[in-house]
Amino acid sequence: MTPKRGDDVAPPPVGEEWRLRFATNEAAKGRGELTAEAPGNTRRRFEALRGDPLRQTDPDRQHRLRGRLATGTLGGRTYPQWEFEVTAGGRVRYPVDEPRRTVHLVYAAPRHPKDTD
Repeated sequence: MTPKRGDDVAPPPVGEEWRLRFATNEAAKGRGELTAEAPGNTRRRFEALRGDPLRQTDPDRQHRLRGRLATGTLGGRTYPQWEFEVTAGGRVRYPVDEPRRTVHLVYAAPRHPKDTD
């Protein structure tokens, strides 16, 4: 998504932080909706993703997806796919490119994704 006037500015990663990128326009829009609904939780979750998107200090809220959702494909490459619970219904889903230390946000919304119903 190309930044435009009025958009929030995402800070660049520093030191050992991971890069966070929107892989879909829907994820970019949904992140805004999540921020509006639960700014504190959204901020804490995104800081956790920047710090270590594979760390499972709270497996009830952050976990690797299983089954058909266990991997995500971007640009012809397959990556392990994870999900973070931001609110009771809100989720962030992200494939992780470990060699490039990049988290690709493919889903972010204040409601649960329909593909897991």
